[in-house]
Amino acid sequence: MPQTQWILISHPLCPFVQRVAIVLHEKGITFERVNVDLHDKPDWFLAISPTGKVPLLKVQHADGGGSVLFESVAICEYFEDLQPSPALHPQDALLRAQHRAWVEFASATLSDAWGLLNAADHETARATAAAFRKKLERFEADMSSGPYFAGNSFSMVDAVMAPIFRCFDILDFDFEPTHHVFDGLKRVANWRLALALRPSIQAAVTPDYAILFREQLREKDALLATV
Repeated sequence: MPQTQWILISHPLCPFVQRVAIVLHEKGITFERVNVDLHDKPDWFLAISPTGKVPLLKVQHADGGGSVLFESVAICEYFEDLQPSPALHPQDALLRAQHRAWVEFASATLSDAWGLLNAADHETARATAAAFRKKLERFEADMSSGPYFAGNSFSMVDAVMAPIFRCFDILDFDFEPTHHVFDGLKRVANWRLALALRPSIQAAVTPDYAILFREQLREKDALLATV
């Protein structure tokens, strides 16, 4: 691989940043992480981010040239192409396309989960819990017997789902109307446990992540803030 530096522009709580960090750790790629305050975005960040969001990846070459990538899936796919081993997508073209579709489904799942986690009233919590549950049921029906989404091999689908499960692992709640979300989903439960134990997933956040996450919930007056 050419002498290139990778700088991941980040926020400590962003689940999309975690996706990229997990992939980088899985690939064994050394990178620098720079956090920005998304409540007070610096001018240099706004100048290079088309969406004003993280993650961004600054790619700096030894000859002084460089580029910026945005959107977590695009960044993850870049590293999959750049360093094919260990592979995070199946080699078979059809299976690879199916996995990419599940990555998109995981993004929709994250949206529902995030809505539930940040719900400030019971009506919103019930609606988002129901939507999240339906998506988990689809994973339960279509995934392998584990331990990962496609069996023994860790994949990109695992990388993009892990940040979702992490939030619920932190809260470990028993809270109406959300405590039935995972009930009866044995494959999902085993998957969630396997991901929590994966070193790349553990390394994708700082040691104070749980504290910061709870603080964010309190700032948003989320129902789950006190759980």
